[in-house]
Amino acid sequence: MSAVGLALSRHLRAHFLGSKTICKDIRCLSTSAGTAQTPQEISTKDPPSASNPENLNPRSQDPPVPSQYRFVYPEFLPDPTPGFRNHLREKLERMDMMARRTVIDIPEFYVGSVLAVTYSEPHAPGKSNKFVGICIDRKGSGLRANFLLRNVIDNQGVEIKFDLYDPAIQQIDCLRLEKRLDEELYYLRDAPLEYSTFPMDMEVELLPEGSEVPINPLKVPLKPAPWLKRWEIYPMKGIVPETVVVTPKKWLRAEKLKKPWEKYDLMKIYRSTIPEEDQQAIYSEVYSKLHTLEISRKKMKRKRGFVRPTKSQ
Repeated sequence: MSAVGLALSRHLRAHFLGSKTICKDIRCLSTSAGTAQTPQEISTKDPPSASNPENLNPRSQDPPVPSQYRFVYPEFLPDPTPGFRNHLREKLERMDMMARRTVIDIPEFYVGSVLAVTYSEPHAPGKSNKFVGICIDRKGSGLRANFLLRNVIDNQGVEIKFDLYDPAIQQIDCLRLEKRLDEELYYLRDAPLEYSTFPMDMEVELLPEGSEVPINPLKVPLKPAPWLKRWEIYPMKGIVPETVVVTPKKWLRAEKLKKPWEKYDLMKIYRSTIPEEDQQAIYSEVYSKLHTLEISRKKMKRKRGFVRPTKSQ
């Protein structure tokens, strides 16, 4: 660089660094000159608060949804498979589900709870039938949610699969609210019949209000093989380990088929679950109606548990 250019660059640098003027008209093309703000005005602006509703995030105005809703109402969560997602269909299904819940009371229940379902039966004497059994499986989402009940009638295991929002269902009663150690109880098919036997006239067992759902730690022994499934492969907590008796060759094959690393597979967990943000948005949409139904259900429980005293003579 020549001496003239070097001197010119030094002169310009000294001019710009020594200048202390602040241009107040620096703004985006979408703002007018009258609305332009200085950095001091922006920094002294009030933070978002309840007194400034325009500054609040609209998502933050959603009512707080209890965290246990995803366990009590799992059918409101859509199928996590991306190919099956359709936001319009899911919204319409949620509307139909809430309309159905205003007609029939669907109680809280889990796998391991004992239910009594009264449903329409055109060939029954009273055009309706009642089935009592233990819930051994609950799956599905939306209007395709279903549950499977099992009971033993005349020394024969009977299982009936019900759609949770089937219009033919007239009444659903939870006779015993409890959980089991496993998410599926299909091993009751290979267990002795007394573990699946419940009386058809079983009375409702009420829990104290506000108490947690109890977990039944019962472990079921299996009958001798053959079984409907190879239970030595599945890590079931509700099976007595001593009853799973197989040959050493089958044990070796079972050890090879086990996949203990799956519980650490983050991508598999991500594909099989719904993000927490989507869960909050879904449950905040139906929270007010579900909360109203819960209050009415608690009032019915109080009336059912209250025994009017009689006058002593």
